Parts: sequence; C-alpha cells; structure tokens
Amino acid sequence: MIQLSGTTLAYIGDSIYEVKVREYLIEKGLTKVDELHKNAIKYTSATGQSSAYDLIEEFLTEGEISIFKRGRNCESTRKPRNTSLAIYKKATGFEALIGYLYLSKDIERLNEIYNKIFI
Repeated sequence: MIQLSGTTLAYIGDSIYEVKVREYLIEKGLTKVDELHKNAIKYTSATGQSSAYDLIEEFLTEGEISIFKRGRNCESTRKPRNTSLAIYKKATGFEALIGYLYLSKDIERLNEIYNKIFI
C-alpha cells in the first residue's frame, strides 16, 4: 500500500466506520430512521469515536498506535464543531486506524476492534 497521509486514512476510515455502525444498529433491530440516526451519532461523532478509541487502546499493537498517531497529529484546516480540539484529533487518529486496517485488507483485525467497541 502507498504511504498515505493521516488525513487520507481518516477520510476513508470515517466512511468505513459509519457503515459498520449502521450495520450494527440494524442488526440490533433498530429500523426507524430517526432512531438509527440518534444512535449512530453516539458512535460516529468525534466524541463517540474518541470514546471508541479509549475502549481499544490497550489492545493495539505498536504499529497500530503509530497509525493512530499519524492521524491524530496531522495538520487539518478544519476546525472542530461542538467538541474540543483534543477530542477531534483523537477521533481523527481513530478514523485513520480504521482506514489503514481497511485498506490493508486486515478485516479480521477490524472485526476484533469492532467487537471491543460494540459490546
């Protein structure tokens, strides 16, 4: 895989994680769009992604932590809305990790991480 920037990894990781969250909520039996949206935000907002990272941090390899840091530490022209810069950066690092694992086709590891988040 080409060496991608943290923001590029976060870009794809955000969309992959969003789909997984939606899939998880539907599998839980949620079917009303308003209900799905309200529950999805708990996972996909910057605060939700930051919390998800906290759930998996101790299980990450050194390489995965390095990818997280690449995303967290990247320069961004976007300013966070409704959250602190620290939470926004942590969420970006989380998205970068998800993006990296997805693009690396390490679906088994992604599923291990999802299983720690969706308990």
